[in-house]
Amino acid sequence: MTTGAHSHGSIPPAIADDAADAPRKGPRIKRLLIFGLVLLVTAAAANLLGWDIRGWFSDLWDTVTGISAAYLIAGVALKTTQTLLIGYGWYSILNFAYPGQVRRLEILACYAASAALNGILPANGGTLAMLLMFVSIIPAATFAAVLGGYAVQKIFFTVAGAFVYLYLFLSVEGSFDIQFAFVHENTWATVILLGGGATIVYLLIRRIWPRILSWWADAKEGGAIVARPRTYFARVFLPSLAGWIASLGLTAVFLAAYKIPHSFDIVMQVTGGNSIANLTSFTPGGVGVTQAFNVASLRDVADPQQATAYSVGQQLVTTAWNIIFAIVMLVWAFGWSGGKELVGTSYADAKEKAAEQKAAHDERKRAKNEAEAEPA
Repeated sequence: MTTGAHSHGSIPPAIADDAADAPRKGPRIKRLLIFGLVLLVTAAAANLLGWDIRGWFSDLWDTVTGISAAYLIAGVALKTTQTLLIGYGWYSILNFAYPGQVRRLEILACYAASAALNGILPANGGTLAMLLMFVSIIPAATFAAVLGGYAVQKIFFTVAGAFVYLYLFLSVEGSFDIQFAFVHENTWATVILLGGGATIVYLLIRRIWPRILSWWADAKEGGAIVARPRTYFARVFLPSLAGWIASLGLTAVFLAAYKIPHSFDIVMQVTGGNSIANLTSFTPGGVGVTQAFNVASLRDVADPQQATAYSVGQQLVTTAWNIIFAIVMLVWAFGWSGGKELVGTSYADAKEKAAEQKAAHDERKRAKNEAEAEPA
């Protein structure tokens, strides 16, 4: 088992080998032509994913020039703070699991790349790519162990999400009244529904619990930091909390930029709506779904046009900055060729891993259906 740390600016061995074997660059005109072809191919691929690059840059320019520089600088600073703090939490988890094998800059760069990819890919594909990047750059890491680290990293954000929903239900008058009017009008039916749902969840957990235990036996290496509560709280929970507070500040800054009231109540409503949008969206970066939830969240303090302008503005600016920041971090950590190869390879592996998981799920479902169809 290899335990040596990477040297500064190092890249995974496979990537280094590819770089060493790469042919020498051609004349400048040839490189320009290749660069243009890459842009065309990228644009075509983005078009297939539903991302209109030309329209995106046009909207971005209109958005950036439509609000003051002070708000843009504050927003970028808060977004950078959020990325670095949450990335530090990841570094703490992985460094505890694999001491001597993890470099902080590399982990921060991988997390920054994940944030950028999640802004342009559907279904949080950047997160899966990030997990595979970690496996690639940490010699002793396995995917199951890194997935265990992911479960530990999500503890704070599960608590934070629960806090937001609880706050909205208890403190903000009328929150979710439309969505949950059924609860007020059909009390007994609601009780039966919740009781039956809890029973189903309990039976499901009992059924899959052995599988969970088996998975955790493989994954607990990556989540080992949770066994040291003080270390976890100081190096993961608190940085995640500070990063989450920065994200609330980011929302407040952009609400103010578009002349929308930005009290704590309103920020919580927008945050809750964004959380639901992230869970239900399969579009690149949640485009469209996020705007719909933001309009609904702000219906009492802003008209639909104003709310949509805010939502699009915040998403475009933060997505653009995430991409710029990720490129800077990747080049700093791995060099241009190494960073490009790492992200490209990890994204390809992520698609393959997702396809494998889907195939395995379909196979289990088919086997179950065949078993149920067999005569007793």
